[in-house]
Amino acid sequence: MTKLLVVDRDGEEHEVECKPGLKIMETLRELDYGVAAICGGMCSCATCHVYVDRNWADQLPAPMSDERELLSELAHFQDNSRLSCQVEMTESLAGLRVTIAPDE
Repeated sequence: MTKLLVVDRDGEEHEVECKPGLKIMETLRELDYGVAAICGGMCSCATCHVYVDRNWADQLPAPMSDERELLSELAHFQDNSRLSCQVEMTESLAGLRVTIAPDE
């Protein structure tokens, strides 16, 4: 297990365990303050939208075209927006900090 820092919609930071090899969404949807993840990770609903801490953004693989397209349509899009269903947790991402985006 690796550590993931999650800032909820109230601005409170939580340290949670995240299993390497799983998408970050899979951890976040299990939290009371997490994401809805309505489509279950199919990159089609954006209910797992998060902001990746700017210090970590360059360490993640670039988003694929379908993720970029979906994100660009969101009212709360920022340049550090990602869909947590598209980001796999790895040992090298231990300590990754994400903020759950506002509901759309």
